[in-house]
Amino acid sequence: MTVLARWCYRHRLVVLVLWAGALLGLGVTASSAGTNYAEVFSLPDTDSKRAYDLMRKAFPERAGDTDTVVWKTDEGTVRDAAVRSRMEDALAEIGRMEGVGAVAGPYGEQGAAQISEDGRIAYAQVTFAEQADAVPKTLVQDVVDTAQEAAGDGLQVELGGQAVTRVQEPPTGTAELVGILAAAVVLFVAFGSVFAMLLPIVVAVFGVAGGMFGTQLISHVTDVPELASLLATLIGLGVGIDYALFIVTRHRKGILSGKDPEDAAVAALNTSGRAVLFAGGTVCIALAGMLVTNLRFLDGVVIGTSLTVVLSVLAAITLLPALLGVLGHRVLSRRQRRRLAASDAKGEQVSGLAARWSATVQRRPRAVAAVAVVLMAALAVPLLSLRLGTVDQGNDDASTTTRKAYDLLAEGFGPGFNGPLQVVVDGEAPTGLIKAVEDTEGVAQVVAAPPANGVSVIQVVPTTSPQDVETDRLIDTLREDVIPGAGVQAHVGGVTAVSKDFASVTGDRLPLFVGTIIGLGFLLLLLAFRSLVVPLTAAVMNLLAAAASFGVLVMVFQWGVGLDVLGLGTEGPIASFLPIIMLSLLFGLSMDYQVFLVSRMHEEWVHTRDNARAVRVGLAETSRVINSAALIMVCVFLAFVLSGDYGAAMAGVGLAAAVALDAFVLRTALVPAAMHLLGRANWWLPAGLEKRLPHLAVEPKEEDDVTPVPMPDEKAVDGAASVVHGFVRTPEGEPVRGAAVTLLSPGGRQLDRVVSLADGAYVVAVPSPGTFLLAVSASPHGARAAHVTVGEEPLVHDVELTPGGVDVVN
Repeated sequence: MTVLARWCYRHRLVVLVLWAGALLGLGVTASSAGTNYAEVFSLPDTDSKRAYDLMRKAFPERAGDTDTVVWKTDEGTVRDAAVRSRMEDALAEIGRMEGVGAVAGPYGEQGAAQISEDGRIAYAQVTFAEQADAVPKTLVQDVVDTAQEAAGDGLQVELGGQAVTRVQEPPTGTAELVGILAAAVVLFVAFGSVFAMLLPIVVAVFGVAGGMFGTQLISHVTDVPELASLLATLIGLGVGIDYALFIVTRHRKGILSGKDPEDAAVAALNTSGRAVLFAGGTVCIALAGMLVTNLRFLDGVVIGTSLTVVLSVLAAITLLPALLGVLGHRVLSRRQRRRLAASDAKGEQVSGLAARWSATVQRRPRAVAAVAVVLMAALAVPLLSLRLGTVDQGNDDASTTTRKAYDLLAEGFGPGFNGPLQVVVDGEAPTGLIKAVEDTEGVAQVVAAPPANGVSVIQVVPTTSPQDVETDRLIDTLREDVIPGAGVQAHVGGVTAVSKDFASVTGDRLPLFVGTIIGLGFLLLLLAFRSLVVPLTAAVMNLLAAAASFGVLVMVFQWGVGLDVLGLGTEGPIASFLPIIMLSLLFGLSMDYQVFLVSRMHEEWVHTRDNARAVRVGLAETSRVINSAALIMVCVFLAFVLSGDYGAAMAGVGLAAAVALDAFVLRTALVPAAMHLLGRANWWLPAGLEKRLPHLAVEPKEEDDVTPVPMPDEKAVDGAASVVHGFVRTPEGEPVRGAAVTLLSPGGRQLDRVVSLADGAYVVAVPSPGTFLLAVSASPHGARAAHVTVGEEPLVHDVELTPGGVDVVN
């Protein structure tokens, strides 16, 4: 990593040209090739998949997307001459548009069923020549405009369908732009420098853009759903900004401690850069966990999101050091540069709040842990009522034309009309089967079509909506009772049946999926931190975060709490695909924060063997950057509420809740509290296992000018029996960095001397039990000395320096 970082720093112009050229080339190639996204739900060995295969055999020519034009008259009926002439003219004009395959209206011989019983609502079906994602938006907009021009004078015209949904979405990039702007505000507050603020954003944009172009090209060689591009952007912006944030923070710390910018960049890449590599790998492993579900629909999602994460990591470890070389000292704020020029820089000090919170957690670990557990448990309670199901246009905002069309169809033809079922028979459907389906409770309408290509299709309209639990029960009744009772082989298909089967398959395979990603995460953390307890704690925390975040999802999207505020339509079941996708992203992101937090604790533990100090220092020095990174993630994820895609908004809210709870509750409170309670057991590893495990350095120790003496294990320093450790602070509680801490024998001989860390922490070695003199001094804070009596156990001794104080020793 050192060689790579130094090369990129010194050859920064070459690196910038290579990145810009690669991105431009990818962009031009992707634009020329276009997109070929495919919404392929492959559910092997399910009843709906067998029904779908028979439907393709019966109607191979129905390849295009079918959308719906719905109209309602306030007076008279839709058969009135004034209404009929206006709508027939509009439908005829739509039918003549290039790219429209067919228009089936209600005014022909076969269209009587397309008019409601009261005659006030009718619909027409518009079949395009291509699937929804391939239909040009200009064509869809022409269809919408032409249909709605017929409205007025008591006639309402609305349109529904997947193609229409695309033209009512906000402009592409709105969610991304809002997320980036919010991240820029957080970064500017954290760094106080415009150039430092721009670095993580530029790195993330390069990674995300490369991932999007790459995913677009890959869609031509394998099935990639359009959702993959959206999720890749969502996760890429989050991790790209976060990873660069961690590296830039370490780089600034190095410059402020007196290092040359090049050396500071190399040190940052060799420490935080390694952690970024490890964290990016864990995210990709968590994403790859989706493959064990054997749901082919998710393969494209794994490819798109993993590619974006890999490119974001690559940009962080190559493009970022080149940009740091371009900026030099300008990565600091003007005030910091002035202090550095005056040789008064003392490094980026841990804020008083971070240090005080870390000390509070150490003093009251039980209380902090109890509050955190109660909060997470309370948020997880709604998870008990989780129901997976269909997310359709009935969940759209009430102001959209797709939602109005959905409601009009439900009003005129019943709530089940928006999600009809198909009972498909290979051969001619027996009369007994049709009669049995008609007599089934929950069936509103049955239409049996004549056989086509040897396949019969019975259209079944339920009395309840696609999202209603009663519709799920009707599907089970048809499959388990009605069809076997008729003595025929038939299958139940349709969008609603596919969604139900997808939810069932997801539920069945979820334990294997969760077990896989938790097991892999456990092994990685075991290798990184040489402990059984740390990865076990991480696994429990990840499960807590998942339960609480899904509890929030249920409250918002299933119970409807806050939906009006967010402008997200109406409540309904949780999308069937969401648990797998969201858990993958959640476990990957949670692992990131665990790595950055515990790696600092582990570094301190290795050099002091003092668990309390390791947890305290690790939390104090990383909590600010972790909370800043989490706040950026939350802003980026919440911005996807503006995407216009209900599923993406659901994923955004869920991931925002998960990251916020994980960073602000678990990593900042529960994890350090639990580690204080567990003590030295945190770092326990059986000797036999220790010998067999390969060594993996996540974040090696940064070489500072002054290194604290490692303690308190007598094996760490020859002759050391114990230690004195604590904090050096001002009367206001602010940490004092760089204070000289000296331990003297009763006769005045110097036994040990160290310099306090950024949070004011220090540790000095004691050769044997007894009474010693501890002297602490730091300009301009004054000095203080006191006698300390040390036994067999480490002694905690905090020091308060008062300006103008007298150095008792001298």
